[in-house]
Amino acid sequence: MAYRPGVSLRTRLIRTFLGTMIAILALLSVGLTAPADGPFTIDLRPAFFSLDPQSIAESRAHAVGLDVDVKFGSLHLHYKWTAIPLAPPTTKTPGTLL
Repeated sequence: MAYRPGVSLRTRLIRTFLGTMIAILALLSVGLTAPADGPFTIDLRPAFFSLDPQSIAESRAHAVGLDVDVKFGSLHLHYKWTAIPLAPPTTKTPGTLL
């Protein structure tokens, strides 16, 4: 019997990375196309302007952004990203930041 070298670490890492990317893309495609009342959904909504008095008071005013809602069974996650915040990132005065 001749000695046969095993699979290199580089090949294993590439296969693991590609398998992970395929799994993530499959979950994203299933979540984005699922019905809203399904057990797993991903909802992406553009948010162009949020200038109501309540969002200004809570420092959530923004001009351009993206709302992401992920529902997995009873777990509901919400993420909001904004490109142009219209409110200061903190409510503290500059003298009290340190």
